[in-house]
Amino acid sequence: MRNWIGALLLLAALANHAEAAPSGDLPAGLPARLTVGLFEDTGGTWMHGSGVKWDVRYRYVTKGWANNWGYGARDGGWAMGYLKECASAGYLPALQYYQLVAEPGGGEGETLAKVQNAATMKGYFDDFKLLMQRVKEFKKPVLVLLEADAFGFLEQQSGHQPGAYAAVKETGLPELAGLPDTVAGWGLAFLQLRKAVGASNAILGVHVSGWASGKDIGYVSVTDPLGPEVDKVYDFLAPAGLAANATGQTYDVLVGDPLDRDSDFYRVTKNEKRWWDPADGAPVGSASFNRYAEWLRLFNRKAGKRCVLWHIPLGNSNHKNVENKGGPSEGYKDNRPEYFFGDGGAAHRSKFVEAGVVSLLFGAGAGGVSSYQNDLYKDGQPFMKTRAGAFLAAGGLAVPGKGPRGTGVPVASAGAPTYRYGFETSNDGWITDNPSITVAQSKEQAFAGTGALKVVFDKTPAGQPHARVKEPAAPAGALVTFRIWFPAGSPLTVIHPYVLQGASTNWAWTGSWREVGTLQPGKWNTIVVKVPPNATMPLAELGVELRTNAPWTGAVYIDGVNW
Repeated sequence: MRNWIGALLLLAALANHAEAAPSGDLPAGLPARLTVGLFEDTGGTWMHGSGVKWDVRYRYVTKGWANNWGYGARDGGWAMGYLKECASAGYLPALQYYQLVAEPGGGEGETLAKVQNAATMKGYFDDFKLLMQRVKEFKKPVLVLLEADAFGFLEQQSGHQPGAYAAVKETGLPELAGLPDTVAGWGLAFLQLRKAVGASNAILGVHVSGWASGKDIGYVSVTDPLGPEVDKVYDFLAPAGLAANATGQTYDVLVGDPLDRDSDFYRVTKNEKRWWDPADGAPVGSASFNRYAEWLRLFNRKAGKRCVLWHIPLGNSNHKNVENKGGPSEGYKDNRPEYFFGDGGAAHRSKFVEAGVVSLLFGAGAGGVSSYQNDLYKDGQPFMKTRAGAFLAAGGLAVPGKGPRGTGVPVASAGAPTYRYGFETSNDGWITDNPSITVAQSKEQAFAGTGALKVVFDKTPAGQPHARVKEPAAPAGALVTFRIWFPAGSPLTVIHPYVLQGASTNWAWTGSWREVGTLQPGKWNTIVVKVPPNATMPLAELGVELRTNAPWTGAVYIDGVNW
C-alpha cells in the first residue's frame, strides 16, 4: 500500500513539474515547434532521399576544417559548403564545434592546460572567428554547439573555479582585449567574437554535461538530489556566458547529450550500465528518463534557456547487439528512439518540451553502433524514417514561444506556436450546452500565444458542466494534451478532460479524471487523454468536464489542446 501511495505522489509531483511552460525565450531562428534532426556528413544524401521532412542536419567541425584539412586555402570554404548543402535541402544547419580536443598538448585530461596556452588559444580563436565570418556570409540561421564536454572538463580540472587562469586577452586578438584571462573569459570569447564579426544569425549553445559537478546524475549518482548539482554547474557557467556579462550577450541555448553510444554498446563491450528506465512512473531518484527530464527542467528554470539534445543514440529493441557493418538491424540496442517516437512517445515529447527541450538531434557517436540507415524495426521498416517521419509529416509538436525566466508563465510573443486548439482568435469551434456557463475566447490568460478559451461560471449552481468541440480530428490511439488553468479557492472538485465516441459504440467515454486537490491552482496544469487504439472514427467530441460542489462565480481557462 505504501508503495502504491508513493507512486501516486510521484506521478502527481511529476505532473506538477511538467505543468509550467518552459522558461526563457525561444531563440530567434528556431521554429516554434520541436525540431528533429540527424547527423549527416558532407556530401551525404540519405536524409534528402528518405523523403522525411527533417528539420536539422548536423556534423562536427574539428581541427583542420579551416583549410579543409590541408586540401584548400584557409578561408573556411569547407564550412560554407556544408551550410549551403543543408540550405539546398531545406535543413537548418547545425555545427558541433569540437576543435579543442585535437589542439596540441594532450587529450581531454589536458583541457585546462590547453586553454592556458596563449599560442594555442590564438590559433583556436582565430579559427572560431573565421567560422563566424562564414556564418555571417551565409545569412541564414546556423546552430553552433560549442565544445561538447569541454566546459565540464574545465569545471572539474579548475576545481569548479571560473576565475582560474586561461589565455584570452593574452592571445593578442584585438577582439578579446577587454575580456579577463580566466576560464569564464574563455567562455565569453565565443560570444565576443560572434558580436565583433556581426554574426547575429549564429545561435550559440553551451554544453551542459550531466557529470560536470563531480556527480554523474544520469547513470551513477542517481539517488542524489538534483537541485544542488544544477546549482554547481550553473554557478560555474553563469560568468562564462549564461548570465549577464561584459559582452552584452549570453548563450542562446543549452546543449545536452543523453549518451554518446547505444546503451547496450556499453553493456556488451564494457560491462557498464547505461540504460534509462522509460516508465512514466519511474522515480526521479533512479536511472530514468524522468530523472533526466527533471535535470533539464531545473536547469531551464535556473538559466532561463531552452535546450538542444544532441547525438542521441539510434539503437532500438530490434538491434542485434553486434558491430554495425551495414546489415539489417546491426548495431546495439537502446530505447531512446522508441521513447520519443514509439508507443507513448507523444507524452514523452511533451514532457521534454515542457522541461525546455526544443530540438532532438540523433546521431552515432562512434563507428560500429546503431545508425538510422539500417535501423529496421520489428515490423521490418526503418524506425526513424517511418516513426519520426510520421511525427514530422503530421506537423510535429508546438513549443511555447516565450516565458519569463524563473516564472514558467508563458506570455504573448511573435511567432507563437500553433496548437490544434489554441484559441488565438476565436473559440475554435468549442461550445457548451449547459445554460449555467458560457465559453468565449479571452486574452486574460494564455498557456502560449495570446489567447485561451474562458469558461465562465456566473452564480452557477453545483454541477458538472462541459466545454467541448464536436467531431475533432484526433485519430485512434492519439494522446490528446489539455492545458487547464483554474483559480485558488474555487468549489471545483474534479477536472475531467475526455474524448467521446459515437452512437455505434454506445457513446463510449474515455477520460482522465483529476481531483482538484492533485492539481495546482493559479498555474497551467497539463492533462493527457489517450484515444483508444480501437476507437471508431471520427470521435463524436472531446472536451473538459468541470465538477463543482457549490454555487460559484469565476472562470476556468483551457488552452494548448494538441495531439
